[in-house]
Amino acid sequence: MRVRFAPSPTGALHIGGARAALYNWLLAHGPGEDGEGPPGTFVLRIEDTDRERSTEENVAQILDALTWLGLDWDEGPISQIGNTPRHQEALAQLLADGHAYHSNATAEDVRANRERRGADRGFRGEPESTGAVRLHVPDEGHTSFDDLVRGEVSFPNASMDDPVIARADGSVLYNFAVAVDDLDSQITHVIRGEDHISNTPKQLLVFEALGATPPRYAHLPLLHGPDGKKLSKRHGAASVQELRDAGYLPEAVNNYIALLGTGFGADEEFFTMDEMAERFRLDRVSKSPAVFDEQKLRHMNGQHLRTLSVDELTERLERFTGRTGLRGAVEISREKIQTLADFWPLAGFLFDGPTDDPKAFAKVIGSGGGRDTLAEAREALSRIEPFTADTVEAALREIVDRRGLKPGQVFQPVRVAIAGGTVSPGIFESVALLGRERTIALIDRALSKIINPPQG
Repeated sequence: MRVRFAPSPTGALHIGGARAALYNWLLAHGPGEDGEGPPGTFVLRIEDTDRERSTEENVAQILDALTWLGLDWDEGPISQIGNTPRHQEALAQLLADGHAYHSNATAEDVRANRERRGADRGFRGEPESTGAVRLHVPDEGHTSFDDLVRGEVSFPNASMDDPVIARADGSVLYNFAVAVDDLDSQITHVIRGEDHISNTPKQLLVFEALGATPPRYAHLPLLHGPDGKKLSKRHGAASVQELRDAGYLPEAVNNYIALLGTGFGADEEFFTMDEMAERFRLDRVSKSPAVFDEQKLRHMNGQHLRTLSVDELTERLERFTGRTGLRGAVEISREKIQTLADFWPLAGFLFDGPTDDPKAFAKVIGSGGGRDTLAEAREALSRIEPFTADTVEAALREIVDRRGLKPGQVFQPVRVAIAGGTVSPGIFESVALLGRERTIALIDRALSKIINPPQG
């Protein structure tokens, strides 16, 4: 089995493209279509014939995204524009064999002819010695293929115009280049989004004209958001880069998108890449659109994140934040975060000092006896030895029990004093990590705000 992922470098790699890349990778690394074959070959081709929109920056983005996901390729990246000599050779062959012809018919001519002859009749331009090159479409019959996801798909030839396969200047168009490249790379299976279905008959006709056996095709349903509409930025992250910037782990992203409409059991949701490759089958892929729900991805990402050792998670968070010395904070935060991006808003105060949340301060410390409780907590914390999470907890709970308060009435004033807001890692662990000196200084700072409120 030889599969390929062939993105057009006109922007970042979107999530639908990542799913197509992953499914191709899984097929190449799995047991084959029948479940018994040896591993296949994953070819990466960059379809960069659109020179105005295809940029080196976009190519780099795609390669970076695939590398981050761990979708390594066996061959490539192959530049489609680099195959121009071969495209010209194949084009000359079709012209010489009479399967293609030059025509000066314009798009307006095609529309006018269709109106005269009926919408269900194709258009055959008159042969010329110059002009664009069109491929002959048979007048009768159908161009059909057995889609490995959708089943039999058929297009009446009478409904198709002779497609343009090269411009008047000789530069070939997408569907012709794709077919020639797939032929030359000996691609056996093409797995791509269903938005390519209308391209498939044109590519099949090129294979037929070249006297070659086409690959088998599988068209994946499009991804929808939770509202049932086509996945877009309104649903959250829409590209691999955005997912990475949002703090998702590549293994969680792969795991989640691998499950979208692939028929895995409801209790089967946590896999390594090798396990996914072993279990993945095209005949399990649903014909219906799959729903990409970022909240479900967040949940899965949190699960993956907590399987990492503290050292591994620390390394990833230090790369993500650009900070060092995070291990202690990571150890007390890992149960409360679902993405790498959740870490700094939760624990950043341990390094940069408390945030400024006037509403939280006024509610928790500035009213309802919060100041007196905080002052009492300060006194208790200043005396304990040794200064550990356990002794901090014992000291604060002693105040709760002695005064008959709810735990939050004691813990929250301390939290707001050291963190600036009402969210932090475990309060006992946070205080212990800050140490006695810093904790007391931050509590004194909070108490001074009430004694000496800022002037404004």
